[in-house]
Amino acid sequence: MQWETVIGLEIHVQLSTKSKLFSGSSTAFGSDANTQANVVDLALPGILPVPNKDAFKYAIMFGLAVNAEINKRSVFDRKNYFYPDSPKGYQTTQLDLPVVGKGYIDIHVGEDNIKRVRIHHAHLEEDAGKSLHENFQGQTGIDLNRAGTPLIEIVTEPDMRNAKEAVECFRKLHTIVTYLGICDGDLSQGSMRCDANVSIRPLGEDTLGTRAEIKNINSFKFVEKAINVEVQRQINALEDGDTLTQETRLYDSEKNETRSMRSKEEANDYRYFPCPDLLPVEIDDAFIDDIKASMPELPEQKKQRFIEQYALSDYDAEQLTNSKAMAEYFENVCKVCSDPKLSANWILGELLATLNKNDIDSRDMSNCPVSEQSLGQLILRITDNTISSKIAKKVFSLLWGTEQDVDSIIEEQGFSQVSDSSAIETMVQTVINNNPQQVEQFKAADEAKRKKMVGFFVGQVMKASQGQANPAMVNDILIKLIG
Repeated sequence: MQWETVIGLEIHVQLSTKSKLFSGSSTAFGSDANTQANVVDLALPGILPVPNKDAFKYAIMFGLAVNAEINKRSVFDRKNYFYPDSPKGYQTTQLDLPVVGKGYIDIHVGEDNIKRVRIHHAHLEEDAGKSLHENFQGQTGIDLNRAGTPLIEIVTEPDMRNAKEAVECFRKLHTIVTYLGICDGDLSQGSMRCDANVSIRPLGEDTLGTRAEIKNINSFKFVEKAINVEVQRQINALEDGDTLTQETRLYDSEKNETRSMRSKEEANDYRYFPCPDLLPVEIDDAFIDDIKASMPELPEQKKQRFIEQYALSDYDAEQLTNSKAMAEYFENVCKVCSDPKLSANWILGELLATLNKNDIDSRDMSNCPVSEQSLGQLILRITDNTISSKIAKKVFSLLWGTEQDVDSIIEEQGFSQVSDSSAIETMVQTVINNNPQQVEQFKAADEAKRKKMVGFFVGQVMKASQGQANPAMVNDILIKLIG
């Protein structure tokens, strides 16, 4: 039987507010356990929460960025469950009246196809604390520093049909929240966490299958792996005649498998009801208009500007604007060398390949061992014919992680391009003398074949000069001498 995969995502985004959703406790990362939890976070009797205005501002910024409805009246609810790192015994969240309503994003499927993924809603809620199992033999430690940290939970419709589409959706949302500056996007520290709702159904059917929710996936790579392994598990189960159960599962990256965590609860299992300590939040048009006026340039807008301002291809502009940090790096390189096309080629080619090889995240260019100034200077030395593109790659490798500047490396290594016409003429003549058969073939060839054959002679001269001869001069002198 042929199966169709159906995927929806629930993505928790930790908002970069200075204080928590309902208290004045700091949200700074890395403090000693339980030093950033006050009486509100600890749920001591008699306390009253107060909503964080900035959390609403950030949620609305996200809503505007994904073309969503902004609900002018939103209500906080209590989601009741008992867990050690949630001292209240409930989570304050939004159910029926979230701040952000229906919206959408467009993702790339393959090189040329665009797919629309609908956003069902995004709601504000508080994070739980953290259970610590290391260094507590036979016990569990509880750190409530994170308890009450503001989140938005983004819920998509089940519009994705394979793991790659789900990853693209997650990436696009990551790009949007980091461009907005409402989240640092650090997956390794849990700033964004993805839950994937995965089900399968016979191809051609409309009814949704029994879904499993894979919880707390913290990397793009693991989202793809977790979904693929879960899809295969469900297919195997159904084709073996088993029945699937709606449940929550965890992904084990070491074993590359999902395992059951608990049966999936329904909304009524949590006994939701409006939080009696918090009034409905009313948002007026002026507040929304002020946020609209302060919105930064978003990925799609930046991409279009790069196409128009820098004459880049759609593909290059798309790749450069996938990351805010990469886009800023590109523009800073351009300020140094004034050559957008060559800058794009070097960033998307040599630089990105070396970042990946060294396992450096290109979404955080602060860790890039080659500064914008250095790469811009390197490109300048190509365009002013000081060095060839081939030699530039050697300079780039020497720049990696060093404090030396480009000109110092070129001088120390003797990399300057040979542009002395008499020296080049001598090298060209030597190559001609050493290859009489190829010279006769060249002279006998028509114009089209000659253009292809020139490459052989140029290559031989560049090899003899160790890549330092000026290629344009080599080509001109070669044509003159060979006839």
